[in-house]
Amino acid sequence: MIWVYIAFIALVLGLLVLDLGVLNRRPHVIRVAEALGWSALWIGLGLLFSLAVYAGYEHRWLGLGTGADALSTPRPGPDGALIYNDGASALLKYLTGFVVEKSLAVDNIFVIAIIFSSLSVPPIYQHRVLVWGVVGALLMRGVMIAVGAALVTRFSWVLYLFGAFLLLTGIKMLLVKKEGTAPGDRALVRWLRRYVPITERFHGQHFLVRAGSAASREPRARGLPAEPDRVVEGARAGALLATPLLLAVVMIELTDAIFAVDSIPAIFAITTDPFLVFTSNVFAILGLRSLYFALSGIIDRFRYLKVALSFVLVVIGGKMLAHHWLEPLLGDRFALVMLAAVAVILAAGVLASLLPTRTKENV
Repeated sequence: MIWVYIAFIALVLGLLVLDLGVLNRRPHVIRVAEALGWSALWIGLGLLFSLAVYAGYEHRWLGLGTGADALSTPRPGPDGALIYNDGASALLKYLTGFVVEKSLAVDNIFVIAIIFSSLSVPPIYQHRVLVWGVVGALLMRGVMIAVGAALVTRFSWVLYLFGAFLLLTGIKMLLVKKEGTAPGDRALVRWLRRYVPITERFHGQHFLVRAGSAASREPRARGLPAEPDRVVEGARAGALLATPLLLAVVMIELTDAIFAVDSIPAIFAITTDPFLVFTSNVFAILGLRSLYFALSGIIDRFRYLKVALSFVLVVIGGKMLAHHWLEPLLGDRFALVMLAAVAVILAAGVLASLLPTRTKENV
């Protein structure tokens, strides 16, 4: 079973190397058209991988489908081994998880925009910050998923805690107004500046520079901002200093950790199969940076999206709490009903957001 994870991680690393090291090697401003193209590509890759999920679970490649899933009733296979997910059920659970995680990731865009604005990160460097933010988020999600899977396997009652947490979170999202600052923004910046020397200005696309060094200046011929070097007060010549770009990465990682508290229980409400949880999370996160550049300028128009996400959390939280009663009632249609419910709720939120805007524009 470990080999299927190794193969998937190798695939993801290859995609990231191709993205960061080849296709986007030089920093540039990501335009909306380019961002939409990348978003379509990452979403397409996520959907294309669902075919591999179906084939792998249907034919039980490397033991797929035989791993315990607390939200599935196992049945004996032709060889006597218990099968928790066949190709069809694994496909539906993967797609549901992918849609839910991608939708919850959209909420991150609000906060990422605030972070870039508060730190005045130039648009030309934002892609680089988001790439490394995504890499850190993938590592952190992997650890959190592994811990969550171990807890669910050992303590089945944890699922009910997750369900109750999702219900409360969804209700809270409905009642609490959107915050105007990033989580932990000012406190984190003050704490980091107290213990870590951070330059006042950007130094090209560098995360770290040495005090008194001019090596980090970018040639103006490449069209990049060439800021004069700035020595942090009290820093000795040659000392390693962090730049505001590194501070932006740290804040984005903190933001993802906060949002993961909601999204990880949400995916475990759909399936506890670690491979389905991990892969749907990874493909949802991989397209986050391109989705940011595509939606950051118009995200405020989707005023009811947060309401729709709230209802999604309530529905999947209720599904987790009532799983043992709903599964016998819905049978094999359980996963399909969940996918349809999530899709309908999100589509309603998007349409409700666009209709008032269109009406107002026509007046």
